[in-house]
Amino acid sequence: MLERRISDWDDAYANGANIARSDRWPEAWVKPAEAFREALSSSGRAKLDRAYGERPRNRMDLFLPEGPTKGLVVFVHGGYWLQLDKSFWSHLAAGAVENGYAVAMPSYTLCPEIRIAGIVAEIAAAISEAAKMVEGPLMLTGHSAGGHLVSRMITETAPLASHVQERIRNVVSISGVHDLRPIMSTAMNEKLAIDDAEALSESPALLRPMRNARITCWAGGGERAEFLRQNALLANIWTGLGATTAAVVEPDRHHFDVIDGLAHAGHPLTQSLLSS
Repeated sequence: MLERRISDWDDAYANGANIARSDRWPEAWVKPAEAFREALSSSGRAKLDRAYGERPRNRMDLFLPEGPTKGLVVFVHGGYWLQLDKSFWSHLAAGAVENGYAVAMPSYTLCPEIRIAGIVAEIAAAISEAAKMVEGPLMLTGHSAGGHLVSRMITETAPLASHVQERIRNVVSISGVHDLRPIMSTAMNEKLAIDDAEALSESPALLRPMRNARITCWAGGGERAEFLRQNALLANIWTGLGATTAAVVEPDRHHFDVIDGLAHAGHPLTQSLLSS
């Protein structure tokens, strides 16, 4: 029997320290993201910095396909609810845009200025505003903390109006953190301030999925063991609660490059997100 006990929770959730040449990120995303924004802006297919709320970071970018729009994808970025913004990820809209979908990418207020529950409310507001701008089915995807946030949108207690939630056809959580309780044992919780009550109310794995929920939990084969466990966890639990679920481990991908497939129209990650 193989026994396992985690004694160093900071290391368990430390991606940069455990990925070779991790100092390339997030800088490696900056130029592709800028080039994508410039290309779509020059063709009139980018609506940048649209407000969805009153706080300074309540802004989103919307990227449009050529021709008729088949529906809307919303991508929510990661950074442990503490870092980064929408500007790093624009190029990841390319796969969905090339398939005929509009893509919204919001920023959100970061901890410790706000609690995670507050970020959940902001993302719901961003999705609702984007849904007013684009008709048709709605697909959500997010990376790491963003995976948590999009998964939270298809729970029974999500702060989304029913008519918006009913439009959600599919969710793909990429390297998502679906149970917040382990994060309480890390040093970053000094800023996140997750307590027992918030972990119970904001962890998708501890909540019931909405009716007809459909989710794919996607992680890289080179992820930290905790991310692979969190990936399998939500799919496992929600299968038992009536949701349509899948858990995918993409070989030869780690926490920082597992999202790259979204930039390509034919990649399995993009196709999984857009599947009906």
